[in-house]
Amino acid sequence: MDCKRIVLLAGHYGSGKTNIAVNLAMELKREGKSVVIADLDIVNPYYRTKDSQEELAAAGIPLISSAYANSNVDCPALPQEIYSIFANKENYAILDIGGDDRGAYALGRYTPFILEENNYEMLFVLNQFRPLTRTVEDTIEVMREIEAAAGIRFTAIVNNSNLGVETTADDVVGTAAFAEAVGNAAGIPIRFTTVWESIYEGVSAQMEQVVPLHLQDKRLWRS
Repeated sequence: MDCKRIVLLAGHYGSGKTNIAVNLAMELKREGKSVVIADLDIVNPYYRTKDSQEELAAAGIPLISSAYANSNVDCPALPQEIYSIFANKENYAILDIGGDDRGAYALGRYTPFILEENNYEMLFVLNQFRPLTRTVEDTIEVMREIEAAAGIRFTAIVNNSNLGVETTADDVVGTAAFAEAVGNAAGIPIRFTTVWESIYEGVSAQMEQVVPLHLQDKRLWRS
């Protein structure tokens, strides 16, 4: 997959950032690239990149996350290892950002390094079926709040609109016009559309730039 060295994934709660982050890291690794994934989500303790730690380790993908991820300890600290992402420019880095503007504040401390290198893409993960991203106006508001908190503007949109494991190909295809309208309002393109691998053929027959996702954990479809 052709992408910048640093890929930032952010969006509304339940948009599907985590599953996309894991799948993107896996795909880059299959292509022979050196890749690391970092979980910057200090807001949502329930659906975390760390849930896929075993799969990532088996693939040889280092995971950087809080030592308290997947525990009942409320500690919003991020590990110092995250700075290695910006020091070692030989690695591709996938950053799973917390939901909404509260989660994006955690990214702010690393923003100067990201902007200085200028080899990144900031992807807004869109799920039209989530409560606060059902209209173009509401979605743009969420985007601008995240951008203000992170100090980085979005460069493209990933349409990950879904209804969980009950999603049909028609559900996804039906969101294409909405995603395009959001992109036009924000002034950025649609990077690709992501779908659960079981409905990939049905969607890709009707849309371009469709990426199939493998679900390590079905809960992650909407995390």
